[in-house]
This record gives sequence, structure tokens and C-alpha cells, in this order.
Amino acid sequence: MKRIFLFLLILSVAAFAGDMKSLKVGDKAPSFALKNYDGKDFTLEKLLKENKYTVLMWISTECPVSNAYNERMVKLYDAYAGKSIAFVGMNSNKAEKVSDIEKHSKEKGFKFPVLKDDMNKIADLYSAQVTPEVFVLDLKGSIVYHGRIDDSKNAEKVEKKDLAAALDALLAGKKIENAETKAFGCTVKRVEKPQLSE
Repeated sequence: MKRIFLFLLILSVAAFAGDMKSLKVGDKAPSFALKNYDGKDFTLEKLLKENKYTVLMWISTECPVSNAYNERMVKLYDAYAGKSIAFVGMNSNKAEKVSDIEKHSKEKGFKFPVLKDDMNKIADLYSAQVTPEVFVLDLKGSIVYHGRIDDSKNAEKVEKKDLAAALDALLAGKKIENAETKAFGCTVKRVEKPQLSE
């Protein structure tokens, strides 16, 4: 009986790992429909229709690494304003409520929406692992950049502005030099998955 249970447990873990298959540059981005903290609806289809590029940023109200990027995210939004690039914050942490997101967004001066991903369903579809973590999509919904915003939590020690470089290349019609980088930060705090019972 224990061997059968162990076998079933291994199968369930393998199935979950399959669901969490990492997306790569060139893959089609999964669709979603979420709400901003003010109740406004956002769908991926509408974002793609209205913009040349869409930047999805997994962020957190509590993660110190994510918070170290608050000012940089605002500056990025401002730098690319009017260039048909949408910036969208994604919050998938189970303990961070809509009211927390609203307060945080207003205090930090975010001009972009921050969508609440209940039950981290969209984070699972994208296999988003940390905050901050970025996916850039073209108008067809293909992932053209994935990874970090830049190479240092400390703004004064940044040497490679990876996201800005990717956006600049896209706007210039050039190939992105480093389209896949390793994001770093706090893990996305997911809801606990139901356990199999004996």
C-alpha cells in the first residue's frame, strides 16, 4: 500500500512539474483576464491589440528586492511613455491583498496597473518564480524577452540594464542581444497545493 501511495505521489509531483514548465523566448504567452486594484478589467488580448509591446512585471509589496526596483520601474514607465509599450505589474503572492497593492502602488507612485493574480494561476501558467521577474511580449503575444530588469538590486551598482536594452532593440527593429536573463529576488509566495490522502 505504501509503495502504491508513493508511486501516486511521484506521479502527482511529476504532473505538477509539467504544469510548471518554464516558458522560453519565442513561446506564446498564456492568455489572462485580471483586475487592477481599482476594479478595471485587463485582458492580455486587449493589451496586445493596443500596444506594440507589453511588459509583464511580477512584483511584490513586501519583497525587499522588488521594492528596491520601485523607483526604477517608474522611471522605465516614464522613459517609454508614448512609444506603444504597456507596463503591467502582476502580484501573485497569496498574502498580499488588493488593498495592500493599492496602498503600495499609490505610495510608490506607480503609473501602471498592478493586477492581482488570485491563487497564483497566471504565475503558474508563466512559471514566474521570483519578484521582480519580467516577460516582454510582442503584438502577436510571443515572448521576446524574459528575466531580470537589470543586474543589481543596488541601483548604484547596475552595469547591465537588460530590460531597457531589450526594449531599445525592439523599438529600433534590432535583435535583442540577451533575450533570456536570470531573474533574481524573492520567491513568489504561492498557495499550497492540495495533498493526496492515503
